[in-house]
Amino acid sequence: MTAKIIVLDDDPTGSQTVHSCLLLMQWNVETLREGLRDAAPIFFVLTNTRALSPAEASAVVGEVCRNLQQAIAAEGVRDTLVVSRSDSTLRGHYPVETDVIADVLGPFDAHFLVPAFFEGGRTTVESVHYLGGVPVHQTEFARDSVFGYRHSYLPDYVEEKTGGRIRASEVERFTLTDLRAGVGSRLAALTDNRCCVVDAESQADLDRFAADVREAVDRGKRFLFRSAASLLTALAALPPQPVPAEAMAAYVRGGRPGAVIVGSHVRKTTEQLERLLAEPGVEGIEVEVARLLEPGARTTILERTLAVVHAAHTGGKTPVVYTSRTELTFPDIQTRLAFGIEVSGLLMDVVRALPEDIGFLISKGGITSNDTLSRGLALKSARLLGQVIPGVSMVRTGTDHPCYPDLPVVLFPGNVGDAGALATVYRRLARG
Repeated sequence: MTAKIIVLDDDPTGSQTVHSCLLLMQWNVETLREGLRDAAPIFFVLTNTRALSPAEASAVVGEVCRNLQQAIAAEGVRDTLVVSRSDSTLRGHYPVETDVIADVLGPFDAHFLVPAFFEGGRTTVESVHYLGGVPVHQTEFARDSVFGYRHSYLPDYVEEKTGGRIRASEVERFTLTDLRAGVGSRLAALTDNRCCVVDAESQADLDRFAADVREAVDRGKRFLFRSAASLLTALAALPPQPVPAEAMAAYVRGGRPGAVIVGSHVRKTTEQLERLLAEPGVEGIEVEVARLLEPGARTTILERTLAVVHAAHTGGKTPVVYTSRTELTFPDIQTRLAFGIEVSGLLMDVVRALPEDIGFLISKGGITSNDTLSRGLALKSARLLGQVIPGVSMVRTGTDHPCYPDLPVVLFPGNVGDAGALATVYRRLARG
């Protein structure tokens, strides 16, 4: 397949199964042209729309797509394959984002929901999406106050999220049996942006599906995907990453201690944080986010946090700045999102004021990681180095960064890894 794979990522963790490609934090036409010119078969545009309201997300995706139209025309790119990368536990602005992409960059013959993410224990069997063998509607993610849902059976999920505009009976299902027998003829017959859902129990299933997709695209079919990261591995078909995961301490600047920023509040992150705080050489620094509701408290919180951060660093330790673990309740979704922006703003003030000679930075949580790259470090783009553990990516700032040149930055999703995963990443880098 010669088509360029363009991924609109609703937080920066969708690149967690690939490497050696560009992550773009801006989406003006010239920056998008850089992505299209890059030698890698795939690049990512980090929209961070999961942190936005539906209307804001629609506006951002529309702007990206209109700029993409111009960039594609300017670069003379003939074939593209567009992926709306989103959460493997079905949270995100569906169908808002795929509708906008189809309106601007369409027409498409079909759009596919492919949420399987094997590195995180997410599989789809008989069109039911599972997390660790549990249907996802029975997990905490289905109770998300912004993106909650009632169905794990994907056709019913589609009907629920589209408000009945797409009926469950109208959704075309690609089961494991179908994939393993080959679906080329069915892909060739799809038209009118048909909604399809795809099973996957192992990477081999998606590899086989991707092979059929590539053949269909080469024959002129136009497809849109709403997927988790594992499909991207299959579509991009990259060789192994240049530096193995266990050797990525080679990227740490001068073998020095690093810093960790933890914004995610899901249960798995809390478990991982507890393990990390028990490691030698770290110092935990809790940010009591509820105090941000107090008038005038923000400056005091920031100053106290930074004082402890710099003292820990001077003492040869890695400061771990984390938000308080109790999730607050709010009267409505918009108020919750606005408060989340306030909390992230405080964390980004911490990132901007970290000691300039830190050896590495670990950012825990999808939205936190996006803000770390785009606001804390003010990056236009970054080159993806690969994964330090399965599902956890590392990027590096440019040599010309004004404060943190060549800094390795780990983008650690909130929902990935076992209880010891965050500590494992820290140990791998602390050996640097």
